[in-house]
This record gives sequence, structure tokens and C-alpha cells, in this order.
Amino acid sequence: MTLAATAGHGFLSPTGVEIAFVLVGIATLGAAVITVTTRQLVHAALWLVVTLGGVAVAYLLLTAEFIAWVQVLIYVGSVVVLLLFGLMLTKAPIGRSPDADSGNRWAALAVALASAAALVWVVVDAFRATWINLDGPAQGSTEVTGRSLFQYWVLPFEALSVLLLAALVGAIVLSRKTDEGKASVAALDNSASRAPAPREEQR
Repeated sequence: MTLAATAGHGFLSPTGVEIAFVLVGIATLGAAVITVTTRQLVHAALWLVVTLGGVAVAYLLLTAEFIAWVQVLIYVGSVVVLLLFGLMLTKAPIGRSPDADSGNRWAALAVALASAAALVWVVVDAFRATWINLDGPAQGSTEVTGRSLFQYWVLPFEALSVLLLAALVGAIVLSRKTDEGKASVAALDNSASRAPAPREEQR
């Protein structure tokens, strides 16, 4: 971010990019609300795609194209697809699910509103007089992000890589144990079915 001259520019004279950002933000907020309020799990997953896509568009409007494409590839292309596969493999109901609701709706709403208010206050207080200079160099490009990541955040990046590797190995171990357990149960069932039936006792 850069400090740009605020002369002749303010909230009463927004640019086209700022108007588009507000519209995208409203659409993303609406999709997020539908995601957490719908009682159809598949519809919730699809609305989550719209929500994450709106976040990616917001990153593009902020000239952070690298983060936008990472958002699309990782969240839209991986997390949501994994969620849909999980719904299909667990045979989740396709229609409305009356049990897909919680009695803590109002508590969750209060926590969400408090978190949103705190986040808005922090952002407004930190960037009250700061404007993004769209005519200058892109602050979220691959070069700038890579330099900042591998110059100042190498250790957290590598620690996150080790954490993801450990989670992957743990998932493989758990799945193999489950498969072995199912195979042993299936073998016992087959042996029991192949065993000859006991002869009736002769009177």
C-alpha cells in the first residue's frame, strides 16, 4: 500500500474500482449469509464457491492478482471440491435437511456481528487516510509477494509446510488402518459364510 494524495478524492467521489469493490463485497456478503443459513448441504457448498470467488475478485480489484489466483486454486479449486467429495462419499442428503440447524443460531449471530464490527474498526482505524495507488507498481504481484514471503516469512512458511506434511501422513496412516480393519472384518465374514453348516444332532 502507498499513501496517495487525497486532494480531490474522498468518499463522496468514488472511482469506478471502488464502486465495483463495494458491489462485489455486497454480493459476497449475501452469498456468505446464504451459505450459513441454507438447509441444503449441496447448495451451501455451491454458495461457498460464490463467496470465495467474490473474495478472489476483491483481491483482483486491490491489484493483488497473485493472491487472487491462489484463492481460486486453493480454496475454490481444492477445498470446495474436497467438501463436495465428502458430501458424496458420506451419502449426505441432497434435499433439505431439517437437522442441518443448530439451536445456537442467535449466539453464533452475535459472535459473527461482534467479530465483523471488531474487524471493520481495526481496518478503518489502520487505513483511515491510506489509499491504494492503482497507478503505481502492483503491490500484490508474484514478484512482490515472493520477495516478501521468502525474505521475511521463510521460517513460518517452512513450518506450515511441515505441518501440512504431518497432516497428510496422519491421514494416510488413519485411512490404511481403516482399510485393514475393513479387510479383516470382510475376511471373517467370508470365512464364516464358507464354513459348513453344523449337522443336526441325530436323535
